[in-house]
This record gives sequence, structure tokens and C-alpha cells, in this order.
Amino acid sequence: NGNAGFQQVLERLESDPVCQRLSLKSFLILPFQRITRLKLLLQNILKRTHPGSEEEVQATQAYDALEKLIKDCNENVQRMKSTEELIYLSQKIEFECKIFPLISQSRRLVKCGELTALDFNTLSPKWKVTTRPIYLHLFNDCLLLSRPKE
Repeated sequence: NGNAGFQQVLERLESDPVCQRLSLKSFLILPFQRITRLKLLLQNILKRTHPGSEEEVQATQAYDALEKLIKDCNENVQRMKSTEELIYLSQKIEFECKIFPLISQSRRLVKCGELTALDFNTLSPKWKVTTRPIYLHLFNDCLLLSRPKE
């Protein structure tokens, strides 16, 4: 989005009749859709082969290889989503000192959300309770507390 030249070229390519008005995203997703269709095709082939035949053995091997490929693809997609979340979060969070690298190959965001912190003022004669929002970011290796910038 930040590169105007890239956006112009992309719009020109997407409007070309060869692309059939499909976006870049659809071309990136298409191989994954084809892999899942192949899995359905192989399942139907396995249903129609004779048990114990050479065709069944080959179809089973192809199905197992395809299952492994789909599993690897899904894991890579999850890894990329996790990395994108970390990049987005690192752009939003501002550290007072840069001793904590948020983006790491092994780090994943597990859960995040807003909580309300209660502050008790015990110095005043009456107990005064004030609230302020804080955010919890639970990673697979640490817990990060943040608060909105004032």
C-alpha cells in the first residue's frame, strides 16, 4: 500500500483481460485450493480402486504424500500469520528501552486482550479506587503487559 508505483502496476495487471478481473490474492490462493481439490480427487480414486491392487497402493502413496504437503502448507501459513501478527504488534508497541526484540522466529502470539487495572490509593482517608486499561500479550515464551499511550 505504501508503494504507489507497485499499486499502479498491480492495478494495470489486474485489469488486463488475461487475469479475468482476478486480484493478486486470488492468484496466491489458487494453488492451495487446487491442492485441496486434489485431495478430494484422490479420495474418490481410492474409493473406486480394488483393495490390494497396485493402483490402490499407488493412490494411497499419492494420498499420503499429498496429506503431508497440505500439512506443511498449513503450518507455513500459520507461521506466516504469526509473524505478521508480531510485525503488526511491534509497530504498535513502543518500548522505553530496546532490550526486548518482539519479532523472533520461535515466538508466537498465543492470546491478547484488554484488562482493567485497579489502583488502590491507600494514602487518602477513604480508599480510592481508580481504573485504567492495560493489555496482556501472551506469547509462547513470555507475557507482555502494555498500556495505551497517554
